[in-house]
Amino acid sequence: MRARPSRSRCLVAVLVLSVVGLGALAAGCGGRETNGGSTREADDESRQVRAHRARQVAAAWDGSSAAVAWRAGYHPTDEITQPPREGLHTKDDRQAYRDRSFALRGKLPPTGAKEGQVAFAEGRALTRPLEAAKESYGALVRSGAKPRLTVTGAKLGEMTVVTSRGPATVPAWLFSLRGYDTPLKQAAVTASGLPRSPVEPVAGPSTRLGGLVRSAVDARAVTVIASHGACDDGAVVDVTETSGSVVLSASVRGRRAGLCTKQAVLQQVTVQLSRPVGDRVLLDAHTGRPVPYRPWGARLQAGEEAAS
Repeated sequence: MRARPSRSRCLVAVLVLSVVGLGALAAGCGGRETNGGSTREADDESRQVRAHRARQVAAAWDGSSAAVAWRAGYHPTDEITQPPREGLHTKDDRQAYRDRSFALRGKLPPTGAKEGQVAFAEGRALTRPLEAAKESYGALVRSGAKPRLTVTGAKLGEMTVVTSRGPATVPAWLFSLRGYDTPLKQAAVTASGLPRSPVEPVAGPSTRLGGLVRSAVDARAVTVIASHGACDDGAVVDVTETSGSVVLSASVRGRRAGLCTKQAVLQQVTVQLSRPVGDRVLLDAHTGRPVPYRPWGARLQAGEEAAS
């Protein structure tokens, strides 16, 4: 398949998630020429550089031992937390869930087993470390501010998670919520580590992705977190597709000259693909590594990374 990035294949969802580092002034928005022709030439050159880098990353990964290791692992590509099956009752409860704001009013059980089985729909299974209920609850909570959902206890059960290998049944902690008949579920097994990349990251400052928001093997689109500044027209993510990988190249469009506040604005970017993801590896062109999944509640962490 011919790999050629195209802006027309990129749909930007203008949902700003977080702004960090406000207040400092920097000349970061003045790093391009203001002459119209020169700007277009610079944009064309930058686009060619990104396309060349994407092809390098794809060539290094396709057929590599790193790709084999990645396909053998457990890598969630969508939410690993599920609200009660009955839905959330009130506006305050929905706000608390979005903010991951919880209060513990009960005891969490100890964990006997140290490992759990991930059962893939393809018929294979994988053994992964099992988180204790206390550890899983700690990963769930991002805030203690009101409004809050009240957790009264937990028991070990299972849930279905979307992964890079399709749906998988995994052990999960089922947290009882005050006022609800069905539990909140949180995956209790840890994801596999990312394999060592066969290609080095881009040297110096770069526009890396903040993480994967959602994807699925049968999806013709992936949604990622990308960052941009205060003096531009937003983030753009180009895509280079091969039979073995999907390489995503983040950049900023419409960067304007002059002084600008030094900050990183995060937004979700949905990238359209020519065919379903399948078992292809989703790669960040800048880091040369798979794009890690970032749970919705971890958006602050993604923001800190994007701004570094």
